[in-house]
Amino acid sequence: MYLTPQRILLAGATGLTGEHLLDRLLNEPTVARVLAPSRRPLAAHPHLENPVGELAALLPQLSGNVDIAFCCLGTTIKQAGSEAAFRAVDHDLVLAFAERARALGARHLLVISALGADAHSAVFYNRVKGELEAALQAQDWPQLTIVRPSLLLGARREFRLGERLLAPLARWIPGKYRGIKACTLAHALWRLALEEQDGTRIIESDQLRRLGR
Repeated sequence: MYLTPQRILLAGATGLTGEHLLDRLLNEPTVARVLAPSRRPLAAHPHLENPVGELAALLPQLSGNVDIAFCCLGTTIKQAGSEAAFRAVDHDLVLAFAERARALGARHLLVISALGADAHSAVFYNRVKGELEAALQAQDWPQLTIVRPSLLLGARREFRLGERLLAPLARWIPGKYRGIKACTLAHALWRLALEEQDGTRIIESDQLRRLGR
């Protein structure tokens, strides 16, 4: 477990999980700095640095050393507008973020993937997530943690009909397929960040629920 103040890089701070994670980070006594680029301004905090704009444009401008990087980026094909636009965010932008995080000195990257991620899947969404996982592992991180949550539960700013319809059922599905609260996932991510374990770990949703209690 880390004992010295940590410098954190966070992508996706305005998303469902990212909001919960940011709140936790800013209230952790071991966190000295959170660098969180975002499209819209975040509430000011003494330990928060918040460049505002499109992440792809902001990445080359990010500066200062970081220890741990969290990537909570994610969209849907409907929200993105096309399969190509979805891939540009959930694959290409995540990889670009990871590369920049490594250049800033991060040794541990934690990334939200998805349940069912498989580079050989016939399902486009799952295939992109699987290809992302493989590409991240090829970056040869000292410590890489990939989490695969099931359906995320919580109040989103944007309306997602599929999630709204499935949420009541997702609470009762057994095992790793049961829905997971975004606040639970955020708690689990922070606990995983504190563990020093070299190499790649893939954490499934049922494990995340236990960690996030």
